[in-house]
Amino acid sequence: MNVAIEKLRITLCKSLNGRLKSHKACARGLGLRKMWQTIEVVNTDENRGMVNKIDYMLKIQEV
Repeated sequence: MNVAIEKLRITLCKSLNGRLKSHKACARGLGLRKMWQTIEVVNTDENRGMVNKIDYMLKIQEV
């Protein structure tokens, strides 16, 4: 039984400087440290909530 795990490819497009602490914490929680860094995370409710909170700083693609 092969179940494809949905993933999100996330790129940090705007700087974290001057952002709210909670927004910085969401970026760090997702694993984003530098601008233009791209990561892949599993599409869970927890990750989706963090992505939705800081979506104005991210480029999001479903993989």
